[in-house]
Amino acid sequence: MTAPAPTFEFFATCPPGAEALLAAELKALGCKRVRPLKGGAAFFGEAATALRTCLWSRLAGNVTLVLGRVAAADAEQLYAGVRALDWGAALQKGATVAVSAKGTNGQLRNSQFTALKVKDALCDALSQGAGWRPDVNPQAPDAAIEVRLRDEKAVVSLNLSGASLHRRGYLDEADGAHAPRAIGQAAALLALADWPQLYQEGCGFLDPSCNEGLLLVEAALAAFGGAPGISRSSWGFFGWAAFSQDAWDALLAEADDRFEKGLQEAEGPLRLLGLSASSPSIARGRMHARRAGLGCNVSVELVEEGRQQTFQRQLAKTGSDGRLLVAWARPSDHSVEDARARAEESAFVEACRMAPPSSVFVSAAENALDQPFGSAPEAREVLKAGDQQTVLALRSAAPAALESIRVPSPSGAGERTVAVYDKGAAQFASRLAKMARQRRKWAKREKVSCYRVYDRDLPEYSCSVDVYEGAGESAGKTYCMVAEYQAPKTIDASVARQRFSDVLAIVPAVLGLRPDHVFSKVRSHGKGGSQYADRGQRGYAAYTAEETFLPAASPLAAAAAKQGLQLAGPQSRAEERGLYRVDFTSYLDTGLFLDHRLTRQLVGALSRSTRFLNLFAYTGAATVHAALGGAACTTTVDLSQTYLEWAADNLRLNGLDASFDERRPQRGPGGKSGKACPHRLVRADVLAWITQARRERQAFDLIFVDPPTFSNSKAMGQRSWDVQRDHVELLIGVSRLLAKGGVAVFSCNLKSFKPAVDVLARYGVQLEDITALTIPADFERTPKVHHCYLLRRSAVRAD
Repeated sequence: MTAPAPTFEFFATCPPGAEALLAAELKALGCKRVRPLKGGAAFFGEAATALRTCLWSRLAGNVTLVLGRVAAADAEQLYAGVRALDWGAALQKGATVAVSAKGTNGQLRNSQFTALKVKDALCDALSQGAGWRPDVNPQAPDAAIEVRLRDEKAVVSLNLSGASLHRRGYLDEADGAHAPRAIGQAAALLALADWPQLYQEGCGFLDPSCNEGLLLVEAALAAFGGAPGISRSSWGFFGWAAFSQDAWDALLAEADDRFEKGLQEAEGPLRLLGLSASSPSIARGRMHARRAGLGCNVSVELVEEGRQQTFQRQLAKTGSDGRLLVAWARPSDHSVEDARARAEESAFVEACRMAPPSSVFVSAAENALDQPFGSAPEAREVLKAGDQQTVLALRSAAPAALESIRVPSPSGAGERTVAVYDKGAAQFASRLAKMARQRRKWAKREKVSCYRVYDRDLPEYSCSVDVYEGAGESAGKTYCMVAEYQAPKTIDASVARQRFSDVLAIVPAVLGLRPDHVFSKVRSHGKGGSQYADRGQRGYAAYTAEETFLPAASPLAAAAAKQGLQLAGPQSRAEERGLYRVDFTSYLDTGLFLDHRLTRQLVGALSRSTRFLNLFAYTGAATVHAALGGAACTTTVDLSQTYLEWAADNLRLNGLDASFDERRPQRGPGGKSGKACPHRLVRADVLAWITQARRERQAFDLIFVDPPTFSNSKAMGQRSWDVQRDHVELLIGVSRLLAKGGVAVFSCNLKSFKPAVDVLARYGVQLEDITALTIPADFERTPKVHHCYLLRRSAVRAD
């Protein structure tokens, strides 16, 4: 009589909030005694049950085998408990291992130490009990052991899945850390809708805002019976003693047959469709579908202008029996407040409104979209990841129609319809259209590539709109950054959100831009230093250009000449314009302060044959102006390695080598071998660096100083920086670095800034306010956007 197969205890993880959906899936896969717990579900079954779960679960992130629970009040107790486990029955002979630990208690406060004790215990147990000692392979172990401490107990497990199950085989190297999270979210959304059952009933699928095709591919695999783990080659259970290659091969063969049958049955009218206005998203979506083996059974297509007609045309291609599952998941790495997000949400709502009767609608976003639908969802789940949450919502009732306005076409021929929350947004659209026409003509005349077209012109729409014309690799493309100024507490938050949402819908329509080329941010009333804040999003880099030299006819040039300053112009075409990298998503600022355009051009005009110093350099744009302006050498100082490397990139874009200070070797690029590089980048606290430079008697003919309003960077240690409090110390130090006849340009963006002129004069520092002359025409509505001064050393000094 054959002995019954042993039963094991397992745990499958999932995004917090999806536990009930995962538990239902595990039961359908034949798992026994399934119990949803926080962050996953426990279940029991034979070894084959675990293999089937790893291969077929769409919701599980990882599957682990519980090896045992041991006392862990201290290191000795943990060691003894782990050593007592039957490791010979858990691991295949010769398997390499790695141990990781999570959690602490009063005696075990270091997870690395905990992992080391567990590793020693299992190695000693196998050495003495089974006659072999496993090698440790931290990078690619055959068996990954996990230890979780809670109070004085520890759970010891073997990770059967290895890498996250959501790291599907159809992903490639370009799919970052966001992709597995997006796939887990998509799987949960489709489970909430019971999509496989809907497909069997003849329902079609439409993603009207397809982002790289992940939701579409997951829907297709679920509909056609494709095992999500079938294309993976590496598994954690390969080091498990209970693993059977024959059983695994049988599961794979069964999965192959099922998928092939599903694809054959799907042949005919296309029933799964994704739409996108982004060419890169379409390319990525088609690539994912191809790698998943879906062939012609799904399609990702470009949606042209006139989404309603496009949707109707594509709807006919689905060949469904009269209803659709309309689904949309906002990408977790995209800002929830930009024009693309607004356009995607609008496309989803519009598709739901136009869908055939009996259709079903599901969304995954930061909220349940109650506002555009006009009602709460019939079912919802809230997924959590750190401090972020995603609301999954299921509905069968179509949304009510939004208001709509007509906006002028950017070409001047005809009008376009834009759906909005408030028809009062037409006033904003009219103002934006008028200013865009004026600014476009002005920018062409003045050779300006990046400029502001709207700046809080209407109090109800308190935002700015900046245009960036592409250059270099981005030539022919135009981008836009919309910055919302934080609404006062007297304005209802929901009203403010609706107004900004309307702005994001109107801007691409009025300016004639693709929604995915319009980005947004929120300017708060907090303290400064915002340019150094990482927004935690995937970067979107582009390239733009700026004239190097100050226009000879500008008032600033005339004032500088009157002060005896020698202004130069270009000596070659290469000097006329500089190229710059801008990033619209990673940080609160793009890398190029548009209000400093004239100031940078002043630096370019003053730089010929000078020794130039750029302090608080940010991305080094002023350094590029100086270098192209003919500076003999440049020194660029900033505390951020990230921005120094960005400055090096900007220099390289213009054919200029950069070297990092030899006394502070960095990971950035160096100059040409054997040559002294004239463009030096230094990572340092500026005040400390000035002190050292004074000791070394360094001297500069031209200095640009543009400090943040406030900074408390960890790299500064216990110190903080406040421009009002600390500017005297800074400017005295800067003045001591000026060579005879040298000049410094000092600016700051604190609106209430008041220089201590008398105190500075006592120390031989002379300031001349040139603020009004440095405010560009496109910033005339905000004359306090920055302050700017010329700084010289006076003949009489206190020292």
